[in-house]
Amino acid sequence: MNIKTILVHLHHTDRCNARVDLANRIARTQGAHLIGLLPSGLLEGTIPADVLPTGMTDYIAESARYLRQRADAIGKSFRARLGDGGAAGRVSSEVRETDGTSIDALVAHGRSSDLIVVGQEDSAGEWDAPARGLVAEVMLNGGRPVLVVPYAGEFKDVGQNVLLAWDGSRAAAVAMREALPLLAQAQRVTLASFRRSKAAEDQTLLIPEMTRWLQRHGVRATCEEDITEIDTSDALLSRVSDLGADLIVMGGYGHSRLRERVMGGVTRGVLSHMTVPVLIAH
Repeated sequence: MNIKTILVHLHHTDRCNARVDLANRIARTQGAHLIGLLPSGLLEGTIPADVLPTGMTDYIAESARYLRQRADAIGKSFRARLGDGGAAGRVSSEVRETDGTSIDALVAHGRSSDLIVVGQEDSAGEWDAPARGLVAEVMLNGGRPVLVVPYAGEFKDVGQNVLLAWDGSRAAAVAMREALPLLAQAQRVTLASFRRSKAAEDQTLLIPEMTRWLQRHGVRATCEEDITEIDTSDALLSRVSDLGADLIVMGGYGHSRLRERVMGGVTRGVLSHMTVPVLIAH
């Protein structure tokens, strides 16, 4: 199994470059084609109030012109960043501009990719209102693993020291399988399981079996089973810090509620307070 097509969400926020750079590095190591998906914003229609000149006679036309110009600038920036390595080091790439909403476009185009790269949602940041809930929607509907890049920090060596969050679930098994191309290149892999008490020991984890499965794929993992009295998400993030891990691989959980996708507690906790990229699959 290989990663041959990577889709990265292009957006007008300052953090777009961080996820483009990370997606580019993964594409180089995997020999993958990199697609920059660029929603124009025409259907979402959220633009800063002070960017349009006062006294205009056609607000709709001016808004559309502004969004087109902004999309063109984002596409040019994407192409420029990929060209830094010269012709020999440049990955195969393209920009796909779409007028669809960010969520719908990522779900639709993501299904013909092997990995979808998006940014962590920042409640205090510049995210457009229609893109709220993007990570949950793409994770639950895209049918592909999603790599979520934190809204702060630089991530140059992602995938060298990986923490696998294992709870015996279907979602965790899917995430582990999807992460195999990255795990095969890691220097250190830790498979960690958490439970609330000794009495809560789960016989379905089959940790020795999972370890041997990883080994047959060329991945040697150290296993940890920990008892924790704190929330699982907090325990997981604490262990990331202790190990100096640079990537979390975990299953993602969620459900529909009144036309809204709602993430499970552990998933929401990790994605809200993550300090390293998270590869998540449903």
